[in-house]
Amino acid sequence: MKRATARRGRQLALLSIATTFALSLAAHAAPADPPQQAKGNPPPSSYLPTIEPDFQTTYSRMSAAKPGIMRRQQGLLELRYDLADKPAPGVAMSRGKPVQEGVRVRLPAGTGWDQLASLSPEDIRNRNLFPAGFLPLPHPNHPEGGMLFPHFEIERIKQQDNRDLTRFDLDFDLPDRFLPEFPAAIFLTTRPDLGDVSKGQLVTIDNYYALFNGLLNPKQLEGLRLLLTPFPQQQFNATGDRRSARPSLGVACFDCHANGHTNGATHLVGDIRPQALRHRIETPSLRGVNIQRLFGSQRALKSVEDFTEFEQRAAYFDGDPVIATKKGVNILERGSQVHDMAEFQELLDFPPAPKLGWDGRLDPAKASEAELRGQAVFFGKGQCGSCHTPPYYTDNTLHNLQAERFFKPRLINGMMASTDGPIKTFPLRGIKDSPPYLHDGRLLTLEDTVEYFNLVLGTKLTAAEKQDLVVFLRQL
Repeated sequence: MKRATARRGRQLALLSIATTFALSLAAHAAPADPPQQAKGNPPPSSYLPTIEPDFQTTYSRMSAAKPGIMRRQQGLLELRYDLADKPAPGVAMSRGKPVQEGVRVRLPAGTGWDQLASLSPEDIRNRNLFPAGFLPLPHPNHPEGGMLFPHFEIERIKQQDNRDLTRFDLDFDLPDRFLPEFPAAIFLTTRPDLGDVSKGQLVTIDNYYALFNGLLNPKQLEGLRLLLTPFPQQQFNATGDRRSARPSLGVACFDCHANGHTNGATHLVGDIRPQALRHRIETPSLRGVNIQRLFGSQRALKSVEDFTEFEQRAAYFDGDPVIATKKGVNILERGSQVHDMAEFQELLDFPPAPKLGWDGRLDPAKASEAELRGQAVFFGKGQCGSCHTPPYYTDNTLHNLQAERFFKPRLINGMMASTDGPIKTFPLRGIKDSPPYLHDGRLLTLEDTVEYFNLVLGTKLTAAEKQDLVVFLRQL
């Protein structure tokens, strides 16, 4: 009897394991639908299954779905924005890439910007007049998410490091013309006399030593090496649950923060659940890290060391420590490796701004009348200076603009557009080098950004004041 009971127990245990395995495979068989949580029902689990699906099955299914997913995202972008190539005459980034000009967000039919600004948030919300381009921007495949790189970064990394950051399930969505120049210039706080030290190259493991040996001390050089070293990440790793055709070494910090700046690469924040409520995040620049006191668009980590360690341990793997262990998380040693990485990051300077004085304000002897008028709007009627204080144009805190006053929550391509919550005040120094704007990249130009804040803050700027404000922002 005891033997039969034991045998029955083993059978039940095996059945339980088989059932768990089958459910896990089913969970990976297709992207989960956006959470539609019914009242009274618990939300989906925050944890992913740890039993991976068959790679070839996943590869075939997601590769086949890719064209339809990208058509859907492209349709959304064209509905929201004017994506035409319209460079501003005579305005360029630090290494010469043209800056796109003009308001690109499309207005609802029959409305104008002045008319919209005259309405209350309640009127705009009730009449559904909030421009679609001002709503949160979803990831190209929001239910799936993950790191996604522009094609120019992918091609250069292939050439220099023989790594492939192509995803078989997705392509980057925003046109290159609305992204930062590539490769970006590098300015060092310790050697401002040298100007751009990148020599026009993308810094990778392939060339960093030749470029920086003799400019950096050994600790800083080691920190740069670690920032350029690829480590496993959620979508780029050696397991069957990856999104690269071949097993991958992973990604490096400077794959997104190219040359210590940004290439516009996108991801989803790791600290919000369920999936539909996660925010798209556009890679911020690391320029000026030395003057910042909060890190992450919403996380408010208190040091660049904290953030460096957080990225490797958590953000690389969507905040899931079980999956991180399985995919090969790289645990950095805090006392030496993290410190070395942070030491280099804190050398990254803003680009020169020849018309600004030591206090961060325009030198009247160098500035034009339009630039001086724009500065007056910035610190006066526009209310920009209340958060973006000189000389670096940040107050090192977070603010909640409560933009949800203007629209009703809605599901957009698998993302629930609702509240943004408190967002860090990013520095505005060198802002023309860092499109697109806002934490998720929903604003393609500085003109879009001025219209957004004019509406959300209720400042009621005139067309001339908006134009002068943009002219001023380009000088920062």
